[in-house]
Amino acid sequence: MLPYSDARLTLPSGGLRARFQVSAGVTAIRKHPEPDATQISQALFGETVLLHHEDGEFALVQCELDHYVGWVLIEALSAPVLNPTHRIVVPRLHTYAEPSVTAAANFILGRGAQLTATGARHGRYVEFERAGWIVEHLVAPIDDPETDPVRVAEQLIGTPYLWGGRDCLGLDCSGLVQIAFGACGVQAPRDSDMQSEWFGIEISDWREPGALRRGDLVFWNGHVGMMRDADTLLHSNGTFMTTMAEPLEPAIERIAREYGEPTRARRIDLSESVGVRPDWLIPQG
Repeated sequence: MLPYSDARLTLPSGGLRARFQVSAGVTAIRKHPEPDATQISQALFGETVLLHHEDGEFALVQCELDHYVGWVLIEALSAPVLNPTHRIVVPRLHTYAEPSVTAAANFILGRGAQLTATGARHGRYVEFERAGWIVEHLVAPIDDPETDPVRVAEQLIGTPYLWGGRDCLGLDCSGLVQIAFGACGVQAPRDSDMQSEWFGIEISDWREPGALRRGDLVFWNGHVGMMRDADTLLHSNGTFMTTMAEPLEPAIERIAREYGEPTRARRIDLSESVGVRPDWLIPQG
């Protein structure tokens, strides 16, 4: 089993450890402090990070959501940290400079972004700190989670594949799982191997006919997909470069050429997981 002290989740000792909040629509988390370094994840609007130290235009941070560590552009961060009041309930939307459909758009936000209402309203629009104005029916209170992660994932079908992506404009396989369950108030680890080891419970007989059900996760070494129903896999993949649904058995045959045979399947019980801080986020030692 992967240790909870995985290096990907471990911030070096010392440093500032100052809390900041993402105020860009999305910002890349990179492997090194360079503009063209590999993107290993993303931090979304409203998420918070611990800043360790700065290096030029970059800062080494740890995401408080999933403890992932990497380099982000300093210009994407703001202080002080605001308490989120709302979440987005559609795949993606524009925020506006004024409460009008003809106003200038500030940026695009999607599932996973966290918003803080200012208290201002104008007609059907609500104003949010650092974001702008959004039509009210596109958001919901932060404490009113979804109840079906597959429904969330289905809304993201057609989203392009992007390595390290967990945003409405680009997703990788584990990013899709994290965003879908996160909308339901369940925290998933960032990468597929972490999800395979730490998330949910093993389904020992998953290859038996009818054993899989909606919401179950199927894992390969380096890939994960979510079951739309007993026979259909929903996943973001680099073969077709998109988020899509396809029959499971043909998918297994095709994916085997790149990742080998599936390694396991796991099930997440929402009734026991919503709002629960998972063990892998609790400091060890």
